[in-house]
Amino acid sequence: MLRIPSFTNLPKSDLSEAIVSLRDRLTTTSKEAVTGRYSDLTAHLSGRISQAMLGKKALDDISLERSQLTLRGGRLDITQRSLEVVQERTNGLAARMQAALGSDDQVSKTAVARDSKAALEETFSVLNTRYGERFLFSGNTASTPPLAAVEDLLADIRLIASTAVDAADLATSLDTYFNTPGGGWRQNIYSGTDTSSDPEAVTATDPHIIQIVSGLAVMALAGPDEALSLFDGNSPSVHAAAESLGYGQTALTTARADVGISQAKVARQKESLDVEETVLAAAFNETTARDQYEAASELRELEGNLEASYLLTSRLANLSLMNYLR
Repeated sequence: MLRIPSFTNLPKSDLSEAIVSLRDRLTTTSKEAVTGRYSDLTAHLSGRISQAMLGKKALDDISLERSQLTLRGGRLDITQRSLEVVQERTNGLAARMQAALGSDDQVSKTAVARDSKAALEETFSVLNTRYGERFLFSGNTASTPPLAAVEDLLADIRLIASTAVDAADLATSLDTYFNTPGGGWRQNIYSGTDTSSDPEAVTATDPHIIQIVSGLAVMALAGPDEALSLFDGNSPSVHAAAESLGYGQTALTTARADVGISQAKVARQKESLDVEETVLAAAFNETTARDQYEAASELRELEGNLEASYLLTSRLANLSLMNYLR
């Protein structure tokens, strides 16, 4: 008996492979039309692939360095703004307190004490500033706020002032409190480290910060409602606090200038990276870029061929032996 082969099975295998190939090429070309870059650089560049990969690595390195500079620049910007707030908020308080003491103006002295406390609270607030997950003024313990509550500090200073025998004793006690490693400032108020692995960081133990905080704390307690005898009248201790605040403000100006220098350095480095990236990107694109118009034209042609293949497959599937014998 004569066996007649099925016509529909003859071309199906080759046609199916052709359709799969068309689909793969369509996916690749579609991606290239969008990205403007060859998908398979190894096939396209052949022996030049190592050169292209070196160019790609250089561009990736620039991207990483830019991210690091952006992070560094953000920290510096927040630090600068925080220090600016401290400087603006404390501006004029030292002179106002000295004027009130010199004229024995209790009303003005009370007002300056009130304003000093408000400035101290705002100083604590900005020194507890966080950038992302990092508290900027904590040194190396950047995961926790550096400063406790203002009232805790005032309670400590109030106790010191109430137990000191005279202005000299108070000055010694305040120096021990703020400037020794085991003093109250580091034990009760500041939870960060004295130093930082970031050379551009400012901590709440920097001398200018200590001078400002200590001056504000004493001035905040100089009002008549506190009834601290060492702060009454034309108090030498309050005079010294105003002077400390003034020295701290002067030093803060220098610190802000240093931060500004670092900000400018970051800006210059980013500009240099932009120039370098432009040159490297041009060289990389020259070897890896796919003409998007050409890719779009090929894409339309592939879509037409795929549609024709589907149509042919459908017709073959509907063929019968009688259709073949005709």
